[in-house]
Amino acid sequence: AAFAYWGYRAAGHPGSDALVRLATAMEFFQAAALLHDDVMDGSDTRRGMPSAHRAVAAIHTESGWSGDSGRFGEATAILAGDLCLQWTDELFATSGLPTEHLARARGMFDRMRTQLMGGQFLDVLESARGWEGLTTEARLSSARRVIRYKSAKYTIEHPLLIGALAGGVTGTALAGLSRYGLTLGEAFQLRDDLLGVFGDPAATGKPAGDDLREGKRTVLVAHALDRMTTPQTERFDALFGRPELDASGVAELRHLIASSGADESVEDDIARLCGEASEALAQVAGDLDPVAVTVLDELIGAATARST
Repeated sequence: AAFAYWGYRAAGHPGSDALVRLATAMEFFQAAALLHDDVMDGSDTRRGMPSAHRAVAAIHTESGWSGDSGRFGEATAILAGDLCLQWTDELFATSGLPTEHLARARGMFDRMRTQLMGGQFLDVLESARGWEGLTTEARLSSARRVIRYKSAKYTIEHPLLIGALAGGVTGTALAGLSRYGLTLGEAFQLRDDLLGVFGDPAATGKPAGDDLREGKRTVLVAHALDRMTTPQTERFDALFGRPELDASGVAELRHLIASSGADESVEDDIARLCGEASEALAQVAGDLDPVAVTVLDELIGAATARST
C-alpha cells in the first residue's frame, strides 16, 4: 500500500482520501494472497494469531458442527481470499481518483494479479519437482524466478508502478522506479526467507521452520546445499520437506544451513540488492517529487530490516 501511495505522489500529486483508497486496494490484494498462501502451506499462525483456516476450523470444532473441521476452515479461508480479491478490484475502480488516472494504471493492475497467480504456482511446482540433478546455478535461477513472480513484483514493483502510472510518470523515470521496485522486492523476499528459518516467532508473528517443513526451494537452501559435505547433504535431504518435522529436526536443519555460511551469503545478496535499488532511485530522482523520493529511499531499509 505504501509503494502505491508514494508512486502516485512521486508524480507530484498531493495526498488525498482517494489515493488512500487506491492504496487500500493493494492491502486487500495482499490479504487475499496471505489467506490463500496459508491454506496452501498449511500454516498455523499469521501475524501472531491463528491463521484464518485454523481459526475457523476451531470454531467448527467448538460448535460441534458436522463434517470435517479442517476442510471447513480451508473452504472458508479460500472464500475469504476470493472476497478480498473482489474488494481489491472494487476499491481500485471506486477509489475516486480521476478516471483517466485509473485508466493509465489499469493494465499494470491486471498484470499484477495475473502474475501473482503464476508465481504462486511456480512456488508449488518447484517444491513438488525438486532440484535433483540441477547445478547450483540452475537452482539459484529457479529460486530467484519464484521470488520475482511470487513476491517481488506484487509486493513492491507492481504497486509502485500502479501508483506511478496513475500519477502520470513515464519514460526513464518509470523504468527507474521499476528497477528500484524489483530489486528491493527481491531483497525483501530474501529477508523473509531468512526469517522463515531463523526468525523469532514472537517478532515475526509466524512460526519459524514452516519453510523447512514445506520443502521450499529458496536461495538460502540453494546456497546451503552448494556448501555442504556429502554426509551433511544426505542428512539435510532426510529431514527437509517433512511435514511432521519436530522442533529438534528444525533446529538440526538450521544448524546445517548456518554452518554452511548460506545465511551470510543471503545477507550479502540483500545488501547488494538494496544498493542497486538505492542507485536506481537516485538515477531518476531529479524527475520525481523530492518528498516521495526521500520516503522511497527510507522504505529500502524498512522493507529489509531484520526482525529476529
